[in-house]
Amino acid sequence: MNRFWSAGVADLTPYVPGEQPQMQRLIKLNTNENPYGPSPRVLAAIREALGGDADALKRYPDPDARRFKQAIATRFALEVANVHVGNGSDEVLANVFQGLLKHDKPILFPDITYSFYPVYCGLYGVAFENVPLTDTFEIRVDDYLRPNGGIIFPNPNAPTGRLLAGGEIERLLAGNPDSVVVIDEAYIDFGGESAAKLIAKYPNLLVVQTLSKSRSLAGLRLGFAIGHPDLIEALERVKNSFNSYPLDRLAQAAGVAAVEDEAYFDETRRAVIASREAMVTRLSALGFEVLPSTANFVFARHPLHDAAQLASALRERSIIVRHFKQARVAQFLRITVGTEAECVAFTDALKEILAG
Repeated sequence: MNRFWSAGVADLTPYVPGEQPQMQRLIKLNTNENPYGPSPRVLAAIREALGGDADALKRYPDPDARRFKQAIATRFALEVANVHVGNGSDEVLANVFQGLLKHDKPILFPDITYSFYPVYCGLYGVAFENVPLTDTFEIRVDDYLRPNGGIIFPNPNAPTGRLLAGGEIERLLAGNPDSVVVIDEAYIDFGGESAAKLIAKYPNLLVVQTLSKSRSLAGLRLGFAIGHPDLIEALERVKNSFNSYPLDRLAQAAGVAAVEDEAYFDETRRAVIASREAMVTRLSALGFEVLPSTANFVFARHPLHDAAQLASALRERSIIVRHFKQARVAQFLRITVGTEAECVAFTDALKEILAG
């Protein structure tokens, strides 16, 4: 601990992001990036935003990102007042923890879930309780029908990939009318149905999404939340007390183009879904137990082989996947769905490793 640090910094346990190695000829299946590039309309929009004018970047961007907010509002049949945007969904979630989840009672989230949640709690002083998933790694709504300071979880959950059905989400919302329920939908476009349709009915619902996965824009950092205007106002107050310009000019232009290109979005997400299902079939044939997934990754374990050793053997073949050390899931690997060729190369490598 350095003597110049503020009180509490030494007690923080920072989030550890997925590795971004610089290996050559790498098959990178560890951080749930989309294997397909962004819409061609995104690149055109970035060029147009510059307009050949070198002075374009000397001006501040729109602090309200109104065109981007309008594109999101239009897609979900909402109003701009229902939309908050930020520098990736992680910044949006940071605003959520600060603006909506800091109350006297602890918030609730699963014991196996996005590992940034407890980090935010430590940073902002938010009390929390982990709610165990079932033995089959599912969220049980009845466990959340008790006093709390808010509820948050990904749907589908990460890293398990399991989806909570819309009817169960509505039962959760109805059973917690005095708590904010945050549904983190980073992976919803790969097989689930967004809870956004419930916003008009439940003022306690906040849906968070990102353009990093299904829109292939992880490198530009674009995220958003949609919900009742009262919830959005809290997030805007936090944002404007911290960073008035979270999205630069190019990111805003790219975000509008990505959201509006529905055809390309649908084409690439369907390709990912098809490759996921084919990969699940091949993994099952190799003896892996694969959890049902509606994400752009799968969560799998082999009853006869240690997950850490499998990850190491794959790495020797320039294939990297994500291995978590948390006790309940230490024998699982989280495998991002790559291109079909990458997925085949991955399972072929596993076949060689298991045979050896």
